[in-house]
Amino acid sequence: MPGVLKAAEDSLASMNLTLDALATGLTDAIARRLALPPERVVAGAGSGALLQQFLFAHAGSGTSVVHAWPSFELYPLLIRNARAEPVTVPSDGDGQDLAALAAAVTPETKVVLLCNPNNPTGEVLGDARLTDFLAALPPHVLVLIDEAYREFAEPDRIADGLALAAADDRVAVVRTFSKSHGLLGLRVGYLVAAEPVAAALRPTLPFHRVPTVSQAAALAALEAEEAMRERCREVAAERDRVRAGLLELGWDVPPSGGNYLWLRLGDRNWSFVQHLAAHGVAVREIAGAGVRVSTGTPEANDAVLRLAKEFAG
Repeated sequence: MPGVLKAAEDSLASMNLTLDALATGLTDAIARRLALPPERVVAGAGSGALLQQFLFAHAGSGTSVVHAWPSFELYPLLIRNARAEPVTVPSDGDGQDLAALAAAVTPETKVVLLCNPNNPTGEVLGDARLTDFLAALPPHVLVLIDEAYREFAEPDRIADGLALAAADDRVAVVRTFSKSHGLLGLRVGYLVAAEPVAAALRPTLPFHRVPTVSQAAALAALEAEEAMRERCREVAAERDRVRAGLLELGWDVPPSGGNYLWLRLGDRNWSFVQHLAAHGVAVREIAGAGVRVSTGTPEANDAVLRLAKEFAG
């Protein structure tokens, strides 16, 4: 994206200095972009670190955290790291079973994790479903919406997590610069929550610091938003092109709001993974439920389609 690489390179001249250790400047810039008070924003070392900080702050020993499955593979590990108990709620076949998630909440439940779009299935949750879900939860439960892939979804289909958080202090939202902004290796993201919820994460910020180079790159990325949106639209178009080709094979591939597709091949899942691996293409089987195929360059996507046709033939 315009200016991002130069900003990162220029920041290396100050690598010997502490500078903005708590990323206050980046926090303020994100808050201005979102029209929020900075007290509601926490800049962190990627969405994964922020998820862990949130669970350390708001879960803990003797508590439970509810999440759907299949979903982000690290949720159970992050929950156990916080000494809480993961409560896994299987999908209902069509997607995340929000009624079952609500029913799984007990007095010991402190947090519900929602992934939107869901990784790896690509399912997109809209405003109406999430509003109804929040109404079904007791007041003591926080809901953390993981929006790591939000920018690849159609804006009119995906719930506005920030609006939900503005209307309900139980809701927090975590986002990342890793996917849409292409800063995966720099580890920078942010969390938006009610001021007391966000404040509980701040004591751990010195130990989950955003490096100087990452701050510089993220600040430049904020100024290149239209270029980012255009790149995400291009990736989404490639994703949908690959899905159309796989649907022509008669395969079960649901619509996706992420930069990946979810292939449900049943007992052929692992065989397909091995077939692609034999030709230098890496995809992943997850939870025995399906295969996650990331969207790459047009050439890489053409290779996936060609190998899928060979496998189906």
